[in-house]
Amino acid sequence: MKQYLSVMIIFAIALIVLPSVSLFLPNKNEEITTETTTELRPKISPVAAVVTSNTTTQKEETEEDFFLVMDKDSGEVMKVAARDYIIGAVMAEMPSSFEEEALKAQAVAAHTYAVRQREKEKQKPTPSLCGAYFSNDSRYYQAYFTTEQAKDFYGEYFDESYEKVSAAVDKVADEIILYENEPIVAAFHSLSGGVTESAEDIWGNGMPYLVPVDSSSDEEISSYKESYTFTPAEIKARLCTYCNARFDGKEAEWFTVTERTNSGAVLEIKAGDKTLSGMEFRTALSLRSPNFTINFNGENFVIITKGYGHGVGMSQYGANSMAKDGATYREILSHYYPGTEIAETV
Repeated sequence: MKQYLSVMIIFAIALIVLPSVSLFLPNKNEEITTETTTELRPKISPVAAVVTSNTTTQKEETEEDFFLVMDKDSGEVMKVAARDYIIGAVMAEMPSSFEEEALKAQAVAAHTYAVRQREKEKQKPTPSLCGAYFSNDSRYYQAYFTTEQAKDFYGEYFDESYEKVSAAVDKVADEIILYENEPIVAAFHSLSGGVTESAEDIWGNGMPYLVPVDSSSDEEISSYKESYTFTPAEIKARLCTYCNARFDGKEAEWFTVTERTNSGAVLEIKAGDKTLSGMEFRTALSLRSPNFTINFNGENFVIITKGYGHGVGMSQYGANSMAKDGATYREILSHYYPGTEIAETV
Protein backbone atom coordinates (compact mmCIF):
# COMPACT_ATOMS: atom_id res chain seq x y z
CA MET A 1 0.00 0.00 0.00
CA LYS A 2 1.09 3.52 -0.61
CA GLN A 3 2.66 5.37 2.26
CA TYR A 4 0.91 8.61 3.12
CA LEU A 5 2.11 11.98 4.30
CA SER A 6 1.45 13.35 7.74
CA VAL A 7 -2.12 13.52 8.92
CA MET A 8 -3.97 16.86 8.66
CA ILE A 9 -5.98 18.61 11.37
CA ILE A 10 -8.32 16.24 13.19
CA PHE A 11 -11.86 17.36 13.91
CA ALA A 12 -13.75 16.92 17.18
CA ILE A 13 -17.23 15.85 16.14
CA ALA A 14 -20.24 15.87 18.42
CA LEU A 15 -22.10 12.63 17.71
CA ILE A 16 -25.51 11.30 18.61
CA VAL A 17 -25.08 8.79 21.45
CA LEU A 18 -26.66 5.94 19.47
CA PRO A 19 -25.37 3.32 17.05
CA SER A 20 -24.77 5.29 13.90
CA VAL A 21 -27.07 3.39 11.65
CA SER A 22 -28.42 6.25 9.60
CA LEU A 23 -31.98 7.15 10.32
CA PHE A 24 -32.17 3.50 10.55
CA LEU A 25 -30.76 4.71 13.29
CA PRO A 26 -28.74 7.65 11.99
CA ASN A 27 -25.48 8.63 11.88
CA LYS A 28 -22.55 10.45 11.99
CA ASN A 29 -19.12 9.70 11.15
CA GLU A 30 -15.79 10.79 10.35
CA GLU A 31 -12.74 11.63 12.14
CA ILE A 32 -13.03 12.38 15.81
CA THR A 33 -10.88 12.88 18.87
CA THR A 34 -10.18 9.80 20.95
CA GLU A 35 -11.91 10.33 24.26
CA THR A 36 -12.02 6.74 25.47
CA THR A 37 -10.94 6.28 29.06
CA THR A 38 -10.54 2.50 29.29
CA GLU A 39 -6.97 1.71 30.26
CA LEU A 40 -6.74 -2.05 29.81
CA ARG A 41 -3.83 -4.23 28.79
CA PRO A 42 -4.50 -5.12 25.16
CA LYS A 43 -5.29 -8.69 24.20
CA ILE A 44 -4.87 -9.21 20.47
CA SER A 45 -7.52 -11.44 18.95
CA PRO A 46 -6.97 -12.64 15.37
CA VAL A 47 -10.68 -13.31 14.79
CA ALA A 48 -13.07 -10.38 14.86
CA ALA A 49 -14.64 -10.28 11.44
CA VAL A 50 -18.25 -9.68 10.51
CA VAL A 51 -17.94 -12.79 8.36
CA THR A 52 -14.82 -14.87 7.81
CA SER A 53 -13.34 -14.40 4.36
CA ASN A 54 -13.43 -17.40 2.04
CA THR A 55 -9.99 -16.68 0.61
CA THR A 56 -7.81 -19.78 0.68
CA THR A 57 -4.72 -18.43 -1.05
CA GLN A 58 -1.94 -17.92 1.47
CA LYS A 59 0.13 -14.77 1.27
CA GLU A 60 2.33 -12.78 3.60
CA GLU A 61 0.16 -10.51 5.70
CA THR A 62 1.05 -6.84 6.02
CA GLU A 63 -0.43 -4.18 8.31
CA GLU A 64 -2.38 -2.91 5.32
CA ASP A 65 -4.43 -6.12 5.33
CA PHE A 66 -6.11 -5.52 8.70
CA PHE A 67 -7.25 -2.96 11.25
CA LEU A 68 -6.83 -3.13 15.02
CA VAL A 69 -10.13 -2.34 16.75
CA MET A 70 -10.66 -2.05 20.49
CA ASP A 71 -13.88 -3.58 21.76
CA LYS A 72 -15.54 -0.96 23.93
CA ASP A 73 -16.95 -3.52 26.37
CA SER A 74 -14.05 -5.92 26.96
CA GLY A 75 -11.06 -3.74 26.14
CA GLU A 76 -9.84 -6.47 23.82
CA VAL A 77 -7.97 -5.32 20.72
CA MET A 78 -9.43 -7.20 17.77
CA LYS A 79 -7.42 -7.85 14.63
CA VAL A 80 -9.96 -7.43 11.84
CA ALA A 81 -9.28 -8.18 8.18
CA ALA A 82 -9.64 -4.97 6.16
CA ARG A 83 -12.41 -6.38 3.97
CA ASP A 84 -14.39 -7.55 6.98
CA TYR A 85 -13.97 -4.25 8.77
CA ILE A 86 -15.32 -2.32 5.79
CA ILE A 87 -18.32 -4.67 5.54
CA GLY A 88 -19.00 -4.29 9.26
CA ALA A 89 -18.73 -0.51 9.07
CA VAL A 90 -21.11 -0.26 6.10
CA MET A 91 -23.65 -2.56 7.77
CA ALA A 92 -23.52 -0.37 10.87
CA GLU A 93 -23.58 2.97 9.08
CA MET A 94 -26.00 2.60 6.15
CA PRO A 95 -29.24 0.65 5.62
CA SER A 96 -28.59 -2.41 3.49
CA SER A 97 -31.79 -1.58 1.60
CA PHE A 98 -29.98 1.35 -0.05
CA GLU A 99 -28.90 1.24 -3.69
CA GLU A 100 -25.68 -0.60 -4.52
CA GLU A 101 -23.92 2.56 -5.73
CA ALA A 102 -24.75 4.29 -2.43
CA LEU A 103 -23.40 1.28 -0.50
CA LYS A 104 -20.22 1.40 -2.59
CA ALA A 105 -19.83 5.13 -1.87
CA GLN A 106 -20.25 4.41 1.85
CA ALA A 107 -17.71 1.59 1.64
CA VAL A 108 -15.07 3.85 0.09
CA ALA A 109 -15.76 6.55 2.70
CA ALA A 110 -15.57 3.99 5.54
CA HIS A 111 -12.31 2.59 4.19
CA THR A 112 -10.86 6.08 3.85
CA TYR A 113 -11.79 6.87 7.44
CA ALA A 114 -10.09 3.70 8.70
CA VAL A 115 -6.89 4.25 6.70
CA ARG A 116 -6.59 7.87 7.83
CA GLN A 117 -7.20 6.94 11.45
CA ARG A 118 -4.61 4.15 11.25
CA GLU A 119 -2.00 6.56 9.93
CA LYS A 120 -2.85 9.01 12.71
CA GLU A 121 -2.46 6.37 15.42
CA LYS A 122 0.80 5.06 13.95
CA GLN A 123 2.27 8.56 14.17
CA LYS A 124 0.82 9.51 17.56
CA PRO A 125 -0.78 6.61 19.47
CA THR A 126 -3.69 7.30 21.80
CA PRO A 127 -2.83 5.59 25.14
CA SER A 128 -6.41 4.58 25.91
CA LEU A 129 -6.62 2.62 22.64
CA CYS A 130 -3.87 0.24 23.82
CA GLY A 131 -2.39 -0.11 20.36
CA ALA A 132 -5.68 -0.16 18.44
CA TYR A 133 -6.38 2.30 15.64
CA PHE A 134 -9.92 3.03 16.84
CA SER A 135 -12.67 1.39 18.86
CA ASN A 136 -16.16 0.17 18.03
CA ASP A 137 -17.64 2.82 20.31
CA SER A 138 -19.77 4.80 17.85
CA ARG A 139 -19.86 7.83 20.15
CA TYR A 140 -16.26 8.53 19.27
CA TYR A 141 -15.40 6.51 16.17
CA GLN A 142 -16.96 5.18 13.01
CA ALA A 143 -19.59 2.57 13.81
CA TYR A 144 -18.69 -1.07 13.22
CA PHE A 145 -20.67 -4.29 13.63
CA THR A 146 -19.02 -7.55 14.63
CA THR A 147 -20.68 -10.75 13.40
CA GLU A 148 -22.89 -11.08 16.45
CA GLN A 149 -23.85 -7.41 16.49
CA ALA A 150 -24.81 -7.54 12.82
CA LYS A 151 -26.86 -10.69 13.35
CA ASP A 152 -28.62 -9.15 16.35
CA PHE A 153 -29.41 -6.00 14.41
CA TYR A 154 -30.54 -7.55 11.14
CA GLY A 155 -32.13 -10.66 12.60
CA GLU A 156 -33.72 -12.87 9.94
CA TYR A 157 -32.49 -10.46 7.25
CA PHE A 158 -28.82 -10.85 8.15
CA ASP A 159 -27.87 -13.28 5.37
CA GLU A 160 -29.39 -11.27 2.54
CA SER A 161 -28.12 -8.00 4.01
CA TYR A 162 -24.61 -9.36 4.36
CA GLU A 163 -24.66 -10.76 0.84
CA LYS A 164 -25.74 -7.43 -0.63
CA VAL A 165 -23.29 -5.30 1.37
CA SER A 166 -20.33 -7.63 0.87
CA ALA A 167 -20.94 -7.74 -2.89
CA ALA A 168 -20.86 -3.93 -2.99
CA VAL A 169 -17.76 -3.76 -0.80
CA ASP A 170 -15.88 -6.30 -2.92
CA LYS A 171 -16.23 -4.06 -5.96
CA VAL A 172 -14.46 -1.13 -4.24
CA ALA A 173 -12.50 -2.77 -1.41
CA ASP A 174 -9.13 -1.39 -2.53
CA GLU A 175 -10.27 2.20 -3.05
CA ILE A 176 -10.01 5.28 -0.85
CA ILE A 177 -10.58 9.01 -1.35
CA LEU A 178 -7.56 11.29 -1.61
CA TYR A 179 -6.95 15.01 -1.63
CA GLU A 180 -3.42 16.06 -2.55
CA ASN A 181 -2.32 12.44 -2.11
CA GLU A 182 -3.63 12.10 1.45
CA PRO A 183 -6.71 10.24 2.71
CA ILE A 184 -9.46 12.76 3.31
CA VAL A 185 -11.54 13.42 6.41
CA ALA A 186 -14.42 11.35 5.03
CA ALA A 187 -17.19 13.04 7.01
CA PHE A 188 -20.73 11.88 6.34
CA HIS A 189 -24.13 12.26 7.91
CA SER A 190 -27.57 10.80 7.51
CA LEU A 191 -29.60 13.66 6.05
CA SER A 192 -28.74 17.27 5.26
CA GLY A 193 -30.94 20.33 5.52
CA GLY A 194 -31.10 20.49 1.71
CA VAL A 195 -27.56 21.85 1.36
CA THR A 196 -24.59 20.31 3.15
CA GLU A 197 -22.55 22.32 5.64
CA SER A 198 -19.01 23.67 5.60
CA ALA A 199 -16.58 21.99 7.98
CA GLU A 200 -15.23 25.43 8.81
CA ASP A 201 -18.67 26.62 9.91
CA ILE A 202 -19.53 23.53 11.96
CA TRP A 203 -16.15 22.61 13.48
CA GLY A 204 -14.07 25.74 13.07
CA ASN A 205 -11.50 24.17 10.74
CA GLY A 206 -12.00 24.17 7.00
CA MET A 207 -11.18 21.54 4.40
CA PRO A 208 -11.38 22.46 0.71
CA TYR A 209 -13.48 19.37 -0.02
CA LEU A 210 -15.87 19.73 2.95
CA VAL A 211 -17.88 22.63 1.61
CA PRO A 212 -21.61 23.19 0.99
CA VAL A 213 -23.07 21.28 -1.97
CA ASP A 214 -26.65 20.76 -3.11
CA SER A 215 -28.52 17.86 -1.55
CA SER A 216 -32.06 19.06 -2.12
CA SER A 217 -33.40 15.53 -2.60
CA ASP A 218 -33.04 15.17 1.20
CA GLU A 219 -36.05 17.45 1.57
CA GLU A 220 -38.23 14.69 0.08
CA ILE A 221 -37.43 12.21 2.86
CA SER A 222 -40.32 11.78 5.31
CA SER A 223 -38.08 12.32 8.33
CA TYR A 224 -36.48 15.47 6.88
CA LYS A 225 -38.24 17.58 9.53
CA GLU A 226 -38.69 16.68 13.16
CA SER A 227 -40.68 18.58 15.78
CA TYR A 228 -39.79 18.72 19.48
CA THR A 229 -41.89 20.16 22.28
CA PHE A 230 -40.38 21.27 25.59
CA THR A 231 -42.02 22.89 28.58
CA PRO A 232 -40.20 25.91 30.03
CA ALA A 233 -39.29 23.77 33.03
CA GLU A 234 -37.74 21.11 30.79
CA ILE A 235 -35.76 23.71 28.87
CA LYS A 236 -34.43 25.20 32.11
CA ALA A 237 -33.45 21.81 33.49
CA ARG A 238 -31.68 20.69 30.31
CA LEU A 239 -29.69 23.87 29.79
CA CYS A 240 -28.92 24.38 33.45
CA THR A 241 -27.42 20.89 33.54
CA TYR A 242 -25.55 21.37 30.28
CA CYS A 243 -24.08 24.84 30.77
CA ASN A 244 -25.55 26.31 33.96
CA ALA A 245 -27.72 28.67 31.89
CA ARG A 246 -30.12 30.93 33.76
CA PHE A 247 -33.38 32.34 32.38
CA ASP A 248 -35.28 35.45 33.39
CA GLY A 249 -38.10 37.45 31.86
CA LYS A 250 -40.67 36.33 29.31
CA GLU A 251 -40.22 32.89 27.78
CA ALA A 252 -40.57 34.31 24.28
CA GLU A 253 -37.35 36.24 24.90
CA TRP A 254 -35.28 33.36 26.27
CA PHE A 255 -33.68 32.45 22.92
CA THR A 256 -32.22 34.49 20.07
CA VAL A 257 -30.46 32.94 17.09
CA THR A 258 -27.67 35.40 16.33
CA GLU A 259 -25.92 33.65 13.43
CA ARG A 260 -26.62 30.95 10.85
CA THR A 261 -24.61 29.33 8.08
CA ASN A 262 -25.64 29.91 4.48
CA SER A 263 -26.91 26.32 4.52
CA GLY A 264 -29.21 27.04 7.46
CA ALA A 265 -27.47 25.57 10.51
CA VAL A 266 -27.37 27.67 13.66
CA LEU A 267 -23.86 28.90 14.36
CA GLU A 268 -24.70 30.84 17.53
CA ILE A 269 -27.72 31.13 19.79
CA LYS A 270 -28.26 33.24 22.92
CA ALA A 271 -29.85 30.96 25.52
CA GLY A 272 -30.72 32.85 28.66
CA ASP A 273 -27.47 34.27 30.00
CA LYS A 274 -25.30 31.91 27.90
CA THR A 275 -24.19 31.96 24.28
CA LEU A 276 -23.93 28.51 22.66
CA SER A 277 -23.01 27.15 19.28
CA GLY A 278 -25.71 25.39 17.33
CA MET A 279 -23.93 22.07 17.87
CA GLU A 280 -23.83 22.66 21.62
CA PHE A 281 -27.53 23.53 21.69
CA ARG A 282 -28.27 20.43 19.63
CA THR A 283 -26.34 18.28 22.12
CA ALA A 284 -27.99 19.85 25.16
CA LEU A 285 -31.50 19.12 23.85
CA SER A 286 -30.70 15.91 21.91
CA LEU A 287 -31.85 17.39 18.61
CA ARG A 288 -31.39 15.69 15.25
CA SER A 289 -29.33 18.52 13.78
CA PRO A 290 -28.02 22.05 14.36
CA ASN A 291 -30.36 23.29 11.60
CA PHE A 292 -33.38 24.32 13.65
CA THR A 293 -35.94 26.98 14.47
CA ILE A 294 -37.30 27.63 17.95
CA ASN A 295 -40.57 29.29 18.91
CA PHE A 296 -42.68 29.74 22.06
CA ASN A 297 -46.42 29.16 21.50
CA GLY A 298 -47.52 30.66 24.78
CA GLU A 299 -47.23 27.38 26.67
CA ASN A 300 -44.36 25.35 25.28
CA PHE A 301 -41.24 25.73 23.18
CA VAL A 302 -41.54 24.09 19.76
CA ILE A 303 -38.27 23.30 17.97
CA ILE A 304 -38.26 22.08 14.37
CA THR A 305 -35.10 20.56 12.95
CA LYS A 306 -34.15 19.92 9.34
CA GLY A 307 -31.97 16.95 8.43
CA TYR A 308 -30.18 14.48 10.69
CA GLY A 309 -26.56 14.80 11.76
CA HIS A 310 -23.94 17.53 11.58
CA GLY A 311 -24.53 18.08 7.86
CA VAL A 312 -20.89 17.97 6.74
CA GLY A 313 -19.69 15.82 3.84
CA MET A 314 -21.76 13.08 2.24
CA SER A 315 -25.47 12.90 2.91
CA GLN A 316 -26.29 9.20 3.00
CA TYR A 317 -29.88 9.71 1.91
CA GLY A 318 -28.67 12.13 -0.73
CA ALA A 319 -26.22 9.49 -1.96
CA ASN A 320 -29.05 6.97 -2.18
CA SER A 321 -31.20 9.43 -4.13
CA MET A 322 -28.35 10.09 -6.57
CA ALA A 323 -27.90 6.34 -7.01
CA LYS A 324 -31.60 5.92 -7.75
CA ASP A 325 -31.22 8.55 -10.44
CA GLY A 326 -28.40 6.59 -12.05
CA ALA A 327 -25.29 8.15 -10.51
CA THR A 328 -22.27 5.93 -9.92
CA TYR A 329 -20.48 5.78 -6.59
CA ARG A 330 -17.65 7.82 -8.10
CA GLU A 331 -20.09 10.54 -9.15
CA ILE A 332 -21.63 10.51 -5.67
CA LEU A 333 -18.27 10.87 -3.96
CA SER A 334 -17.12 13.55 -6.40
CA HIS A 335 -20.29 15.53 -5.69
CA TYR A 336 -20.06 15.41 -1.91
CA TYR A 337 -16.25 15.70 -1.70
CA PRO A 338 -15.45 18.12 -4.55
CA GLY A 339 -11.87 18.26 -5.78
CA THR A 340 -10.95 14.81 -4.46
CA GLU A 341 -9.92 11.71 -6.34
CA ILE A 342 -10.38 7.99 -5.82
CA ALA A 343 -7.26 5.85 -5.79
CA GLU A 344 -6.45 2.22 -5.12
CA THR A 345 -4.48 1.34 -2.00
CA VAL A 346 -2.49 -1.39 -3.75
